[in-house]
Order: sequence, then structure tokens, then C-alpha cells
Amino acid sequence: MAIRSWVPSPGETIALTVTFPPASVYADPSFDRASAAAEQREITPGLAELFEPENPGMHTTPTIDYGVVLDGEIVLDLDGDSTVLRAGDIVVQNSTRHAWRNPGTTPATVFFVLIGTGTTAGAQ
Repeated sequence: MAIRSWVPSPGETIALTVTFPPASVYADPSFDRASAAAEQREITPGLAELFEPENPGMHTTPTIDYGVVLDGEIVLDLDGDSTVLRAGDIVVQNSTRHAWRNPGTTPATVFFVLIGTGTTAGAQ
């Protein structure tokens, strides 16, 4: 069965592993942002639509997220506050506005468990 949304509904859970390429991939002149955005909408329905066009990478999900860094090093941006995470680090978020960035030279891999809550931080 195909996943209709990568954002779980309240009470649902999704587990996934994501490999983040180095930021240099996005800075390369041959990188096509429009094609990448279209591909992201196709392969991650529900999640892709939550990304802020004016703030690349930033998004807020109505989920509690557990993230475990499996390999590499990655930066978690939380509204202006950045934290560097390395293999073995674990982070828990509760509907926070955030972005994942890989300023390194090698890919970083993170295992996530998203638990649907139906609300985002600051929502009434």
C-alpha cells in the first residue's frame, strides 16, 4: 500500500530513514530547485507541502518526532538556534518549526519516528 501522506494523522506513526546530502549539492550551479521541489512533492506527499518557500528547509509538522543520527553530522535549526548532532545523538521535537542542514562534505543519515498529534506549536 502506498503512503498517502508522510505526515501521520493523530494516533498514527511513521518511521523513516533520511539521508541528507551535503549543502554543496544545493549550491552547485547545475542544481535545479524547481525539479527538486517537484520530485519532493511526488515522493513525500503531505510533508513537502509544509516547507516554507521563503525559508528553504524550514517547516513545522503536527507531530512528535524522534530522530536518531545514524551516520555523519547534521545541524538542526530551530528558529535561529542551531545544534550540531553527530552519530548516536537523539533529538525529540514536539511540533517545532525547524530545518535540517548538512554543512559537511559527506551525507548524514537520520532515522525518524513521527507520531501524529494533529496540532503544531502555537496552534489553538
